[in-house]
Amino acid sequence: MILQALTQYYETLVQAGVLAGPGWGPVKASYALSIAADGTLEQVTSIQTEQLRGKKTVLAPQVLTLPAPVKRTVGIAANFLCDNSGYILGADNKGNPQRSLACFAACKALHTSVLEGVDSPSAQALLAFFRTWIPEYTLEHPALAEYREDILSGANLLFRYNGSYVHEDPEIRRAWERHYRADTDSPRGICLVTGEEGPVESVHPAIKNVSGAQSSGAALVSFNAPAFCSYGKEQNLNAPTGKYAAFAYTAALNYLLADREHVYRLGDATVVCWARGGGDAYQAFFGGALLGAPTPYSAADLRGMTAQLCQGIPVDFQEDKLDPNMDFYILGLSPNAARLSVRFFLHNTFRGFLEHIQSHYRRLEIVRPSYDKFETLPIWKLLDEPVNQNARDKSPAPDLAGEVLRAVLNDTRYPATLLNGVALRIRAEREVTRGRAAILKAYYTKLAESTGHEHPDIPEEVLQVSLNPDATNVSYLLGRLFSVLEAVQAAANPGINATIRDKYFSGASATPAAVFPVLVNLAQKHLKKLNAANRGLSIAYEKQMTELLSKLGTEYPAHLNLPQQGSFQLGYYFQTQARYQKKEEK
Repeated sequence: MILQALTQYYETLVQAGVLAGPGWGPVKASYALSIAADGTLEQVTSIQTEQLRGKKTVLAPQVLTLPAPVKRTVGIAANFLCDNSGYILGADNKGNPQRSLACFAACKALHTSVLEGVDSPSAQALLAFFRTWIPEYTLEHPALAEYREDILSGANLLFRYNGSYVHEDPEIRRAWERHYRADTDSPRGICLVTGEEGPVESVHPAIKNVSGAQSSGAALVSFNAPAFCSYGKEQNLNAPTGKYAAFAYTAALNYLLADREHVYRLGDATVVCWARGGGDAYQAFFGGALLGAPTPYSAADLRGMTAQLCQGIPVDFQEDKLDPNMDFYILGLSPNAARLSVRFFLHNTFRGFLEHIQSHYRRLEIVRPSYDKFETLPIWKLLDEPVNQNARDKSPAPDLAGEVLRAVLNDTRYPATLLNGVALRIRAEREVTRGRAAILKAYYTKLAESTGHEHPDIPEEVLQVSLNPDATNVSYLLGRLFSVLEAVQAAANPGINATIRDKYFSGASATPAAVFPVLVNLAQKHLKKLNAANRGLSIAYEKQMTELLSKLGTEYPAHLNLPQQGSFQLGYYFQTQARYQKKEEK
């Protein structure tokens, strides 16, 4: 399904003129070798472009549409018209001159095979270059002097003749396309993507720009050990993919990964998405709606457009009209040595995904502190909540990002690992942030939706957007009471460095019977002290304590289980936010 979807997307991009046809692809090139009719190297010109990286402007290779490069393993394999100095000149700084000579010989043989008999001055000049070039003379050639060090370090080189790029010559382009289609060396078979018979690609082109993977590229389809092979087949012949389909899916995926504005990171996963009909407006909208990516629209505008799309109404976005019924795909990849692992692959209509995102945000909705700048919590923020921010590695667990994204976009239950991670962080840090409270609320709300009944230990009356003063859940009331007791202590001791939360929060939420009698007695002393300084505030807090204690009764629970602790934590969060909001209103 992944390869079929990417192949279809490639065909859409070719029809739109965004990508070239089979046999061509984007290649980075740094220098142009200008040659004469007799093959003499006359001049070397840098074709690098200035790019802003961070605050610095640097020279970077120019990306041009050139003959598609081969995927190299340990063997020698030349590229047509553009390659590094080891292949083009027969010399480099890798310390193995014999291999460089072998690379040059392979490059010479390829160009001779493709260009022999081509009626073009550019083709004849290029053939003359390979006939007359002496690799041993590379270090002494005056035309190479200015850029020699960079050229020998692996920069890609291409050719110019009579002021024009050789790869732009129509006759040379036709010759390359004939050669690419012929491919008499590849075995034949039925392509598992297209269902057509033809040459089967044994080694697929490399996928580049996946975070953490090799810079030279990694394989999405790969068989690297006999244990993975069947019926005596080798390499990718075990999953026969036609030469066209192998080129098409890798070209489409590399195009998506090269578009840095619409590539997203979630944990160790690199995420790309695309609409079957093409156009990057769908990607931009999806990134803004779920992943918190910047857009020229406000959060309110995005919510309004999302609501329209969920009703089946097309909307205008970035000068494009978004079709709610457009097929939309989301692919998450993570590095695995020289290969890529598929973390997740999701397919739905654009409207279907947005409906699930809308439901997710509804479950997450919770009162937010005034200092919190996020109107809605993007998914990367949720993934940060179970992470120890003081640890050296602040990345979420490898599988968590994929599990959470799948749950959101498929509208299924959130992973238990997310809940357990949040519970562990609250216990360790004794802090209930907006994100953690929202995760608790969303997890148990979705659990109730999927089972058809509320959880007895964390009922609907607890899972509200803000404080529910009428809730009678004991764990919730204990959380509220703890917040009031903390406020009493802070009011009686202005500027105090540590409150009861730092010492007692974990114990109070797990074993209330052992902790709350101590805290209530302590609060009586704090009230007495506060009464002398601010009688009105003392009376107000005493009234809150009395009200909550009367609802709780005479006995505290001996233990609270995990869902009950969630109710406690939500009660604490809501009571604390209600107090802060009251102060801000004053």
